[in-house]
Amino acid sequence: MKNLILAAAFVSATAVSAVAQTAPSTNSNGDTPAIATPDSKNATAPVEGANSFTESQAKERIEKAGYSEVNDLKKDDKGIWNASGMKDGKSVSITLDYQGNVVAK
Repeated sequence: MKNLILAAAFVSATAVSAVAQTAPSTNSNGDTPAIATPDSKNATAPVEGANSFTESQAKERIEKAGYSEVNDLKKDDKGIWNASGMKDGKSVSITLDYQGNVVAK
């Protein structure tokens, strides 16, 4: 009886361990990519979320989107980088979200 209980405990522990190592399911919704590409932008941008862009990376990404004179770059409590800059000779407010979406206001 004791051996049967030990065997059952071993099998249960092995099964739990195997389940814990299963890869998490992926999100098949292609409408919300983790990172925007230069040719696409999330329609609901800017999107709140944990932003891992450093200040220099954020500035570089904004400049690559065609903005110049990027100033006052600050990340808010929602994870969105905010800045001011110029595009097409006009002064604009710019945001950059964690997906890489650059949006002018």
